[in-house]
Amino acid sequence: MRGSSTGTPRRQPRRTALAAASSAALALTLLGAAGAQASPGGGEKGPHTAEAPDISVAAVQQDLEDLQSVAEANGGNRAHGRPGYKASLDYIKEKLDAAGYKTTIQEFDNNGSTGYNLVADWPGGATDSTVMTGAHLDSVSSGPGINDNGSGSAGILETALAVAKADLKPSKHLRFAWWDAEEEGLVGSRQYVERLSQDEIGAIDTYLNFDMIGSPNAGHFVYEDDPSVEAVFTEWFQSKGIETEASEEVNGRSDHASFKDAGVTVGGSFTGAGETMTQAQADKWGGTAGEPYDACYHSVCDDLSNINEEALDLHSDAIAHAVWELSS
Repeated sequence: MRGSSTGTPRRQPRRTALAAASSAALALTLLGAAGAQASPGGGEKGPHTAEAPDISVAAVQQDLEDLQSVAEANGGNRAHGRPGYKASLDYIKEKLDAAGYKTTIQEFDNNGSTGYNLVADWPGGATDSTVMTGAHLDSVSSGPGINDNGSGSAGILETALAVAKADLKPSKHLRFAWWDAEEEGLVGSRQYVERLSQDEIGAIDTYLNFDMIGSPNAGHFVYEDDPSVEAVFTEWFQSKGIETEASEEVNGRSDHASFKDAGVTVGGSFTGAGETMTQAQADKWGGTAGEPYDACYHSVCDDLSNINEEALDLHSDAIAHAVWELSS
């Protein structure tokens, strides 16, 4: 994620992000008994849009371990223009190819350095109404970038693999993307959008962005752009006993801005960067007031120890829920 930290980089222990487990269990029971569920556009979900599966946090964590290993083997980072970035892209592409996705690598030039976006299309669905889900894959040059943004990259990867495992046949077309050079100024996603025709832009029904979903002192933010898309997230988090807040990230600090600027509806969730958690937020989320959401933001300590596993699990499941719900 672009921007600079307002806190002093330091490690933090993992924290419990779920403040109301008992009420969440009750909510899940009630939801399970409710039967057919209305989609954001009205009507009931058909048999092809069964409830989203639980995304294995162990699988997401394994992806993060692999991305950490990639960074360690390539100078300690996965930054744009560095070998660690391309190795990260190749790692994800191999998994998607094996799962049956049609993958495309889009090359672009960024001040003399070659950039690479990875785009993966799931066969089927109406291509004139595409739900696109993306995350930036590059880190900053100072560290491995495991929360920023290995977490979002791994979360959408495991959701894409869950689509394949379920052999999902959604009404809308599904496309996933991993962007390069976000940390350079949203370069990769802007290159992608600028190459689309107006008809191709119009065919993107919704773009969902996930940039940092495992922050140690986690907040629970939802992008505020379109009320129906926002509700897909807020109502789901509410069913888990989590009260969310509107994220200011929709104003342009990550790759959704490239799509929003082109007139595409955007959405997503976020656990916070270098800003400081307030007392009211700490009371609500069980975090520590006066501390950054991620004290290792854009720092060498953004490694495997910098992940809140409960937040990672929660937001990975939220990704899957949104993809299933919005593509029905």
